[in-house]
Amino acid sequence: MNQLQPNEIQARIAAGESLTLVDVRELDEWEYCRLPGALLRPLSEIASWESELAALPGELVIYCHHGVRSARVCARLIALGHPGPINLAGGIDRWSMTVDPNLPRY
Repeated sequence: MNQLQPNEIQARIAAGESLTLVDVRELDEWEYCRLPGALLRPLSEIASWESELAALPGELVIYCHHGVRSARVCARLIALGHPGPINLAGGIDRWSMTVDPNLPRY
């Protein structure tokens, strides 16, 4: 599984690369904080949305709170034949510590 640190993802976004951020946390977590431009696709509803990911533009960057749920989603997508989703190492929590300290932590 591909896994990148928050600063690596931020650098790729800043360079204009086509990345689609997919947040697999639940709605209450999403409402508290999220990355700009991310799509909410809760892990609890994966059966209803996993097939739509193939149509999304750019590389997929999957994230959750600490990177555990998103790693499971990445593994499942790889098993389904999706080409190389990227797990955001440390999730949104590490992002808030290393990229955007104004993003609330929980």
